[in-house]
Amino acid sequence: MLIVGLTGGIASGKSAVADRLAELGAVIIDADVLAREVVAAGTPGLAAIERRFGGSVLTAGPDGVHTLDRAALGAVVFADESARRDLEAIVHPAVRARASELTRAAPSDAVVVQVIPLLVETGQQHAFDQVVVVDIDPERQLERLVARNGLSTEQALARISAQAARAERLAAADIVLDNNGTPAQLRAAVDGLWQRLRVASARMQPSGGTV
Repeated sequence: MLIVGLTGGIASGKSAVADRLAELGAVIIDADVLAREVVAAGTPGLAAIERRFGGSVLTAGPDGVHTLDRAALGAVVFADESARRDLEAIVHPAVRARASELTRAAPSDAVVVQVIPLLVETGQQHAFDQVVVVDIDPERQLERLVARNGLSTEQALARISAQAARAERLAAADIVLDNNGTPAQLRAAVDGLWQRLRVASARMQPSGGTV
């Protein structure tokens, strides 16, 4: 099994890369998806968030079930680094445990790609056979984030600054995917990446034949 860490700054194009890798046959484990799973209604994670941040970060549905109000929580943690660290201490261990469980369940010859936005920030770069970084120029990243999330420039910059610096991510990379071009160019780059990963995976498999 080849285990790959895929990361990049916010709005860099990680999801597009992961979607294409899934089409090509990779097993995708997305930390953002797991982060939602571990704080779903009724989970210990959601209870821990309520204890730390109070009921103002929850919302009640028509059935009375409380769920996480992500916008409200985001407004708190992106304005307060200590609050963000507290949230990470609740969510990250649960996400890692679930990711490990899913990785163990994958086929032995799989290429498993864990999509982790905060891979570098959480010091996980040495836990993978390969680290792939999706890279984008800061100006383009800001434009995409503002357009995608409907944020002000100040709000977008706060989210970008809460992550590792671009140079830190690039220093951790085994492979860099440039996403400053067109979607077609990114797709071609991902297809080339997949070939490299398949070759690396094949090298890890036991050789056949008799001894």
